[in-house]
Amino acid sequence: MATWNIHKGVRGVGPARRLEIHDIGHGVEQLDADVVCLQEVRKMHRGEEAYFTRWPSMPQADYLAPEGYEAVYRTNAYTRHGEHGNALLSRWPVVMHQHEDMSDHRFEQRGLLHVEIAVAATPLHVIVVHLGLIPGSRVRQIEQLRRYIAREVPSGAPLVVAGDFNDWGEAMRRALGHEGLEELDNARHPTFPSRLPLVQLDHIYARGLRPVSAQVPRGRAWARMSDHLPLLTEFRL
Repeated sequence: MATWNIHKGVRGVGPARRLEIHDIGHGVEQLDADVVCLQEVRKMHRGEEAYFTRWPSMPQADYLAPEGYEAVYRTNAYTRHGEHGNALLSRWPVVMHQHEDMSDHRFEQRGLLHVEIAVAATPLHVIVVHLGLIPGSRVRQIEQLRRYIAREVPSGAPLVVAGDFNDWGEAMRRALGHEGLEELDNARHPTFPSRLPLVQLDHIYARGLRPVSAQVPRGRAWARMSDHLPLLTEFRL
């Protein structure tokens, strides 16, 4: 499983910005993950479509899905020229999906994407999140996430929560630990900023699965695509 904040497929600002969504597509294929959780995925943006001549003709989630994968997207934020949110790409069949608004204040529109997939005969629940920049907001969003899990995910079902948590402290780890969610913690895996990764903002927590290994792809090509590096974790079910 992988998680990656793709920064809407564009790096930089103003006239110097460049389109990276095509290289991100190659990156997703190279990850070769069974499930890819994505944040800051554009459904559409009229301004960028007009500015870049090679803007994809379909929503980014569909564009990034490798052949044979199902793509699920739900919007978190509506802006003047478009909308963006979380997405999940799955090599396994998608059974159902739903979305919940997690916005804590009017300046940050956030949400969670909940997808149930069928891994052979086993239902696996995956929740993709992108939490807020303000510490107090993240505390409240984690509590909302815990309530959502208690309400919507069967207690015995395997569960993964992945995404950009915008947090590198231990409080979040302890809070999710109360729900039985654990992360491979034999080493930290810095993912941000991509050019010189110093902190791990991106995490993959699980219960009902055993984490085996984790890695962060490195190199100039990965650092160019987004301000975050992807995190890849292997699990045994």
